[in-house]
Amino acid sequence: MAKEKRVEQITDMEVDFAQWFTDVCTKAELVDYSGVKGCFILRPYGYAIWENIQKILDGMFKRDGHENVSMPMLIPESLLQKEKDHVEGFAPECAWVTVGGSEELPERLCIRPTSETLFCDHWSHVVHSWRDLPMLYNQWCSVLRWEKTTRPFLRGREFLWQEGHTLHATEEEARNETLHQLEVYADLCENYLAMPVIRGNKTDKEKFAGAVNTYTIECMMHDKKALQSGTSHFFGDGFAKQFGITFTDRDNTQKYPMQTSWGLSTRIIGGIIMTHGDNSGLVLPPRIAPVQVIVVPVAQHKEGVIEKATAVYEAVKAAGFRTRIDASDNSLGWKCAQYEMKGVPLRIEIGPRDIENGVCMAVRRDNGEKITVKLDELTERLPGLLDDVQKGLYIKAKANLDEHTYEAHSIEEAKELQEKNGGFIKTMWCGSLECELAMKEKAGMSSRCIPFDQERLDDVCACCGKPAKHMIYWGVAY
Repeated sequence: MAKEKRVEQITDMEVDFAQWFTDVCTKAELVDYSGVKGCFILRPYGYAIWENIQKILDGMFKRDGHENVSMPMLIPESLLQKEKDHVEGFAPECAWVTVGGSEELPERLCIRPTSETLFCDHWSHVVHSWRDLPMLYNQWCSVLRWEKTTRPFLRGREFLWQEGHTLHATEEEARNETLHQLEVYADLCENYLAMPVIRGNKTDKEKFAGAVNTYTIECMMHDKKALQSGTSHFFGDGFAKQFGITFTDRDNTQKYPMQTSWGLSTRIIGGIIMTHGDNSGLVLPPRIAPVQVIVVPVAQHKEGVIEKATAVYEAVKAAGFRTRIDASDNSLGWKCAQYEMKGVPLRIEIGPRDIENGVCMAVRRDNGEKITVKLDELTERLPGLLDDVQKGLYIKAKANLDEHTYEAHSIEEAKELQEKNGGFIKTMWCGSLECELAMKEKAGMSSRCIPFDQERLDDVCACCGKPAKHMIYWGVAY
């Protein structure tokens, strides 16, 4: 069903997708620009989306035994320098504090781009025995990365995230933790954000600085580009050795523990916008929408309409749904456009004729479908109606992913498919950096992941013709 566009101030995504995205971020009142380039203000509606995501994830972390902690935001340069690959990976993005008050500091302090070094320094003081393990920590904070090109949610200099950091007695435990946390992110995306994902391993070129393995979930946006939506890293004992973290094991020998980290940021809100949004604005999955149901009186100047709409609102609220009522003197058209812009999953309209008939009209944001619902059945029907919106969004996003994933057997074919269709291109790959760089140079695509679900598309690498080791996904990414 084609939806009529009500909101003229949003650029059509087919005309300029980047401008459409920016328009939605600002017109739906998610963000505002601050006085510092690349540092965005999360407005109440945008922050409420993050709070709902945070609540879900925090519950998952605590279910699995993780505890929240808080580390300092400043890292001494000497501490950051301890892990060579790590500091080299983040050096271009570091912001430094050199003056405190009116005095120059004896040592530069980095505003944290990530906190591995802080956790390692702490663990070197408190971990002594196998009885101290595992350490299952998480922190909710902001980090600073001095990006040159910035966009709301997708690439900010300061952004909110969670970063999990764990320490284990054995490699098996640490690897299980790494993969489990990736599955937690996949659960969040698929079952709460209605975003289908591809799970896989990053190549050595694309892995996190200092990691042995980086695992990722990759999502496809409406414009057929990829978004890395959550990552989980296995560090082995590399950081432990550099920071002198040891423990006495059960056999009374000194060993280095194994380490992981994993993170998901407010970038995922950009993913929600670009996966589900349309030319009328946001389309939010009900399970994380700040407002799940908006009640809108129709012909509210007529006797009894406001009172009945208020009674409906109170009943919906009492039933546990996140809901609001708009009894302002704005026009019905303005109200409908406003809540479509904000992506509210379900709009309940009620007017004089509805009241006479004992019904209301439920309007789905995802497809515009209008459903007549008896007033005395509304609170019983709402869970099913909201689930239908949630499922509808996932089905549509999954179709976008499936229909725009293509198979190629050469760089030339991969380039042609990308230029014609966008999306993910899967090929066989020999595993060499040379071929990875060649795909980037000749076809304009980076490796997205080596998927866990492998297919044998060919026996040879699409880039060089040598024996293939893996099937790999390529794409243009945010």
